[in-house]
Parts: sequence; C-alpha cells; structure tokens
Amino acid sequence: MTHNPLLETHKLPPFAEMRAEHVVPAVEALLSENRETIDRLAQQAAETPPTWESFAVPLEAVSDRLSQAWSPVSHLNSTMNTPELREAYQTCLEQLSVFGTWVGQHEGLFHSWQALKESDDWSALDAAQQRTINNALRDFRLAGVDLSADKKARYGDIQSRLSTLSNQYSNNVLDATQAWHKDLNSEEELAGLPSSALDTLKAAAEAKGVSGYRITLDFPSFFPVVSYAENRELRREVYTAFVTRASDQGPDAGTFDNAPLMEEILALRQELAKLLGFNTYADFSLTTKMADSPEQVLDFLGDLARRAVPQAKEEFAELSAYARDELGIDALEPWDIAYVSEKLREARHAISQEQLRPYFPAPHVINGLFQVVERLYGVQVEEDSEAPSYHSDVRYFRITEHGQPIAGFYLDLYAREGKRGGAWMADCRVRRQTEHGIQLPVAFLTCNFTAPIGGKPALLTHDEVTTLFHEFGHGLHHMLTKQHIADISGINGVAWDAVELPSQFMENYCWEREGLNLLAKHVETGEALPAELLERLQAAKNFQSAMGMVRQLEFSIFDLRLHHELSAPSASDIQTLLDDVRSATSVVPAAPFNRFQNSFSHIFAGGYAAGYYSYKWAEVLSADAWSAFEEAGIFDAATGQRFRHQILEQGGARDAVELFVAFRGREPSVEPLLRHSGIRAA
Repeated sequence: MTHNPLLETHKLPPFAEMRAEHVVPAVEALLSENRETIDRLAQQAAETPPTWESFAVPLEAVSDRLSQAWSPVSHLNSTMNTPELREAYQTCLEQLSVFGTWVGQHEGLFHSWQALKESDDWSALDAAQQRTINNALRDFRLAGVDLSADKKARYGDIQSRLSTLSNQYSNNVLDATQAWHKDLNSEEELAGLPSSALDTLKAAAEAKGVSGYRITLDFPSFFPVVSYAENRELRREVYTAFVTRASDQGPDAGTFDNAPLMEEILALRQELAKLLGFNTYADFSLTTKMADSPEQVLDFLGDLARRAVPQAKEEFAELSAYARDELGIDALEPWDIAYVSEKLREARHAISQEQLRPYFPAPHVINGLFQVVERLYGVQVEEDSEAPSYHSDVRYFRITEHGQPIAGFYLDLYAREGKRGGAWMADCRVRRQTEHGIQLPVAFLTCNFTAPIGGKPALLTHDEVTTLFHEFGHGLHHMLTKQHIADISGINGVAWDAVELPSQFMENYCWEREGLNLLAKHVETGEALPAELLERLQAAKNFQSAMGMVRQLEFSIFDLRLHHELSAPSASDIQTLLDDVRSATSVVPAAPFNRFQNSFSHIFAGGYAAGYYSYKWAEVLSADAWSAFEEAGIFDAATGQRFRHQILEQGGARDAVELFVAFRGREPSVEPLLRHSGIRAA
C-alpha cells in the first residue's frame, strides 16, 4: 500500500498531505486490522483468563488508531466540505456503522469483558477500570448482543441506514443553506444595517465576483438582516428562506426536502428501541443519561414552563405594544421579532450587540479567554504556528502547566463556504495511557463568526464572545481530564445531560466586570468597557429571558415527545406535534410555512435525539456550580482547583451527580438557574 498519511498516529493530523482519495483505503485498512485484533483477543480470552493488560490495553490501542484516522476526516467533512470528501465520508460511514454493529454484537468480545468482571483480579482494578468494564457490558446489551441472529441482523441494518440518513439530513441542510442568496446593488435597500454587517455582505459579493451586496443564509449574514433591516419585506424574504431550508416550503421548496428522511429516521429509531426491549426510543436514549425516565424529564421541563410561560407572555405583550406604539407595526410577524426586540433592547437599556462590537476585537477576546483559564486553573496557553493546519484562518495552541504541554487545540472561528453552521467542540485525539507514555488530548474548537475584512481584526458581538467561551468550556472538559482510559477520558462516558455543565459554566465570565476586564478593549482607543456600558449590558442580560427559556423548552419538549409518543410519524404528524407543543409553550406565533424541524440537526443529525433537554438539565448544574464562585469570588483559586479536580479532570470516571455533589457539597438546586435567568418565583 502506498504511503497514507491517515495511518500516522501519535502526532497531529498531517492536513497538508491528506486527500479525499486517502480516506477509504485508510479506513478499510484500519477496520481490517481492528477485526483481526478483536477476533484474536477474544480467542485468547476464551483460552486464558483475560487481564486488563492482556485484553483491555491492546483493544483500546487498536480502537484509538482508528479514531485518530477518522476524527480529522469527520472534522474536514464539517469544515472543508467538498464533493470528493463528502463521497469518501459517506462510503466510510456505512462501513463504520457495519463495523460498530459487529463489535457491539461480538459475543466473544462480550464474554471477554464479562470474564474480566468476574475474575479474581476485579477487586484489584481501580475505579476507572471498573467503570470502563461496566460501561462496556452495558453498551453490548444496548447494541443487541443478547438478540437472536435475525434480530441482530436487523439491528445492523437499522444502524447502517440511520447513519446514512443522518448524514444525508446534514448534507441537505448545508446544501439548502448555501443554495440561496440575494444580491442587492444599493446600500439604501439595506438601511438599518450596521457597517460591520454591510462589510460582510459586500465581502460575500466580492468573493463571488459580483458587485454590491450578497445576503446568504449563513448566520453572520442572515442574523443582521432580520435584526436590523428597516425594509420589512426584505426581512420577510430572508426569514422565509431561512426557516424553510430543506423543506417543502420556501424558495427552494422540495429541492433538499428532509421530510422523508425524518419520517424514516423516527420509524427506524422506534423499531430499534423495540428490538432492544424498550417501549420507546426515549426510554432507550435515557439509559445512558442522568435522568431516570421520559416522565421525569417532561415533569422537569413542565415545571420550568409553568414558571416561565406567564413571564414570557408579559414580555411578548410588551414587545407587541412597543411595535404598535413606536414602530407602527400593528401585528407582529415572526420576521419582525428580532428587529423589534433589538429596537426595544436599545430603548430600554440603551445597548445593542453592534454597540459592543468595537470592544471585542477577536485577538483580544481570545487572549482574555486564555487569561481567564490561566487564573482559574493555573495553566498557560501558547500558539504553535508551525503545527499542521487545514485553512489559513485556523490556529493551533498548546496548553502547558509548569512548562510541560498537557493538551492542544485547533481554533477555527470564522464562517466560510463549505463549512456547516453552528459552533461545536470535537475530539481530535483523546488522553490515554500508551506504551510510550501519556497521549495528550487535542480538541477541534469550531465557530462561525463574521470573518475579519480588509486586514482589520474581526469584531465579535457579545453573543459571539459567550459562544466562544461555551465551546472552550467543552474543550477544557476534553483537555484537562486526568483519566488514562480512552472510554472515560474527557467527555467520553459523561452522561449526555451533564456534558453541557463545563461549557455553560464558562459563559458566566462574559458577564462579570472581572472577566470583562480581560476580554473587552476598544479596537481603536484601547479603553476598557466603560462602567456605564457594563451596567447596561448586565441590566439587559435577562431582557426577554423568559421568551428565550420557553423557546428552548419548546425544542426540548418537542424532541422528547417526538421520540416517546409517535412510533412511525408522517411529516404531517411531526408538524401537528410541534404545533401542539407550541400552543402550550410558545408565546411567539409561528409562520404557517415555518419548517424548523427540517433543519433541527441537533436531533436528526447530531447526538441529541431524545436528549435536547440536556441543555436545560445541565444549566441547572452550571448555574448552581457558578453560585459557588459567586460566594467565594469568581477567580478564587481554591474553588477553581476544586472545580477542575472534581468536574473537569474526572471525565466519565464517576456518575455526574456524584461529581457535582463532591464539588458543591450537596445535591443540585434549580433556584440559581431561575435567579440567573431572571425568572420570578412562581
């Protein structure tokens, strides 16, 4: 076989050498190697009682080699998408799904893990090793190891089909987002837009060789138009294109329609759950989460809705009155909401996202973020400009402690063509013990901010700053782990409804004077954020917070009920359920053509199926964790080290609630979340 850069491990991905044609041969070679190793280890374990060293260690090594080859491929598919890479990715996705099913149903492998648990060595294993074994045995049962041969085969078919469908769903959203644009020649047509947004639209037009301004559905383009454009018809047109992506409605109706995919995905998920002995997919999903049952989750969400909906109705009534009395808009339409909200925020608090932009030049914000981390956890961050990269915007950094590297991360901040929207953290490499020593963790940290233009630094909104801190919180969870076993290292093995705790926790530093002193510096004058502006920012923190909360509750309740109440819903059934959830929870009228569900990638193409509630569940934990810092001081070193040790370093080594109690000294309380969100006591 010719040299294949994807087969190199224990160093950073060799992006400059990687080609789409390398992907399939590398993955096929590694899958073959994995199959041979797994069969051999299972055979050995059947002949001689397995030990951790003879069985678990070599199994982890071969699995990690595959992960290290696949992680950069998966990342490039999301950030540098091309037809060639997309095709290679899809081919491998199908093979990886078949392999995953084969591993999960490998009875020899299952019996080997079982033998480890039942061996005389069990009591000598440490807690992390025991946790790994217990998790493995649980996952075998969730993969159908106990099923009959025909049911095992059906399980494999379902998993393979689901991986294909989810990938196609994601591709449809990306393609639909990039298919639409609107070109305008005059600035007058874009009256109300701030200069930063005009610069972005102008740069988008220039990049395509056209004059004037180009509006796209990428967030840095779409959002300023619906938030600031005085032209109501333009707002309606752009809003309509955005909320009808990948559906049977809107300007590209039917071209990228995700409705048939959603129908098949949901039917297959429910069939999968039934196959494994669960009543619904929601029941299946919650077996690896903190929450005990769908009913418990719905009660939790219902309680938050009971507290938030009345206040959200008041906020919407205030918005409607302001629109009517001050802006002459008699009936608020969905494409008016962001625009009128921004006007009302400015009127009430004399502050706007645009007003804050000059204080958040990206280089200074990034440096401030690193200072926050240094003060909290005693680690340093330094750039390595020699590290291999995949785009000129992308930078690589090392985290060091006492002069020694402990982790690294890629920072990819700006929106571009071929990059899917949103913000996320992904593993590049996980921390684990190898025969050569500790393998250091590396993360991919990805956002979609407005790119710098004309040699000037990018200016971030305050919302973008909090997004950066959020994703870096995930990164810290991955990078500051002290676990030696891959399956419980970093965010691996962490209950999904607890995984947002470190990310949401980090956002708090974007609202406090001590944190903002490190982040905010005017791009031209160098002055810190003035006290008056800070007061207005903090006063506006909970502006429409109840409306924001019920919006998240709407998504969470819809997701859980979708996976708990409907067995094989049609697109019409899905819409009917969403309408029902909205009637009880939402205060903002939805446009009849809105097809939000068709681009709800979190649950149809991400890991959040029957788990979107995790954001709110974890927010209870993060708000309560933050209250410990409010009591001690937000940069209190002892509290920071306790949070690092009890939460970030532990990974999935112990139950999330156990870790929280170890940090906080008690069970979590919902009260800090309500207080931080400005939701009045019910």
